[in-house]
Amino acid sequence: MIEAYLKKHIAVIQALSGDCVTQIETMIDTITDTLGSGGKLLIAGNGGSAADAQHFAAEMVGRFQLERKAIPAIALTTDTSILTAVGNDYGFDRVFARQVEALAQPNDLFLGISTSGQSGNILQAMEAARQADCRTLCLAGKDGGPMAAQADLALVVPSMETPHIQEAHLTIIHIMCKEIEQRLATGA
Repeated sequence: MIEAYLKKHIAVIQALSGDCVTQIETMIDTITDTLGSGGKLLIAGNGGSAADAQHFAAEMVGRFQLERKAIPAIALTTDTSILTAVGNDYGFDRVFARQVEALAQPNDLFLGISTSGQSGNILQAMEAARQADCRTLCLAGKDGGPMAAQADLALVVPSMETPHIQEAHLTIIHIMCKEIEQRLATGA
């Protein structure tokens, strides 16, 4: 059972290295261009994807591997007062969109993370980002769902299994952190 799980994990990661490298590079270019021109990164997800959003923002604001200037990234998943107030007053589908409406400026970037690509609150945040003249990215899995179709740039992990999609998302996030940090720290 353990060996079978590990083999599936390895197969998904190998599929990324074959099918998704160009998409990962394009996402890194897009994020780096946004940050390099004074924009910020807004990130959201639900459940494990919320943890991924927070992890990504923490690596950008803190550091991944290099000592460097803090990088402006905000996880929209962390303010329980906003999440519960907006959820109560407007509905759960609006918890990220309201934050995007409040925080996003033209030239910012919204990254939605969802293993299914079906999350209504991420879809509404993507629409709010578009209305704020922000580009939208998504990390998804399965068939990408409506998020992949709505995003300016989507990376769909080639798996139907949530745990393996989440593992791949974290790997992608770490690759992005390393490259973004390197480029912004060295001006490359």
